[in-house]
Amino acid sequence: MTPNIGMCFDRSLPARAVVEFAESLDEGGVDQLWLIEDCFFTAGVSLAATALARTERLHVGIGILPAVARNAAVTAMEIATLAELAPGRVIAGIGHGVQEWMEQMGARPSSPLATLEEVLTTVRQLLRGETVNFEGQHVTLRDVTLDQPPTIVPPVIAGVRGPKSLAMAGRVCDGVVLADGVGPTYVRETIRNAGSPNNFRVSVFSALCLAPTPLEAYKLMTPYMSFQLTAQHPSVRAHPHFDEMVERFTTKGDAAIADFPTEWWTEIGAIGDSDAVLGHIEALGEAGVTDVGLFPGPTLELARKDLATVQEISKHYRNK
Repeated sequence: MTPNIGMCFDRSLPARAVVEFAESLDEGGVDQLWLIEDCFFTAGVSLAATALARTERLHVGIGILPAVARNAAVTAMEIATLAELAPGRVIAGIGHGVQEWMEQMGARPSSPLATLEEVLTTVRQLLRGETVNFEGQHVTLRDVTLDQPPTIVPPVIAGVRGPKSLAMAGRVCDGVVLADGVGPTYVRETIRNAGSPNNFRVSVFSALCLAPTPLEAYKLMTPYMSFQLTAQHPSVRAHPHFDEMVERFTTKGDAAIADFPTEWWTEIGAIGDSDAVLGHIEALGEAGVTDVGLFPGPTLELARKDLATVQEISKHYRNK
C-alpha cells in the first residue's frame, strides 16, 4: 500500500510562508500538508485555516494540539470550524505536549495520560454532535453541544509514544501520529501496542534528505542522527540495530554515523538517493502507514528545495 504523501511545515518557518507552501502542494497534486504546533512557535489552527482557505483539494493535518493548551470544548469548536471550512480535508492531531512547556504555561496536568484520554474522548463526542456531560480529572463539561458540528467528522489522532499511551489511543481515537526517526519496525510495534484496531490511521513524520548519492545524504543528516541517538526516543530505540548504532556512535562519535549501512537508514527516514527515499516510504506503507509527512530542512531555502522534491515524489506515485 502506498501511503498518502504530504509535507510538514516546520515550526521554524515564517507563518506567512504557509500560503506559498499550501498553494504549491495543492497545485502540484500532493495529498497533504502537516502543520507543526510547538510551544512557543506558530499556532496550528490559524495556519490550518489559512492553508485550507487558499487551497481546493489539499488535506491539512495538525500535528499536534497539546491537550491542555485549550479547553476541550474550545478544541472541538476549533476543529469543527476547520472541518466545515473544508469538509473532508482536516486531520486533527492531539497529544500530551512537551511537559516542560506545559509547566511553563502553568498547565501541566498531574496525570498526562488520563488527561489526554479525557480530552480525546470528549472532543470526539462533541464532533459527532453529541451533548456531553463529563466530570474527569482535567475535563469538566456540563450539557455542552456544538451548535455547528461538522458535516463530515474529521479523524482525531493522538500524538503519543509510550505503550500505555498507544494502548489508550487504540481504544479512544482514530489513529496516531508518530515522529522522530520512525521506521517500519516501530510502526509495526505501534500498531501492536494500540491493539491492532480496525481502520486505525498511522501518520508518520519522516525526515527528508535527497542527495545525488546516499553518502552525501548521510553526511548531511549526521547532526540529526546524532541528536536522535542522544535523545533515544522510543521510535529510535525500536530500530533493529539500535544497540550497534549506539556502540559505534559512542566509540567513534559523529564520524561513525555516515558509515551506517543503507538498510539502517531505511529505518530512520527518507534519506539518501531517490531509490533510498522511495524505499523508506514504501517500507512504511508495507508496515501499515496511512500518511507520510516528509519533514524538510529547517530554513526557508532548504524547505523550498524539499518542496520541489515532495512534488516529484507525489508525481512518481501518481504515475505508477
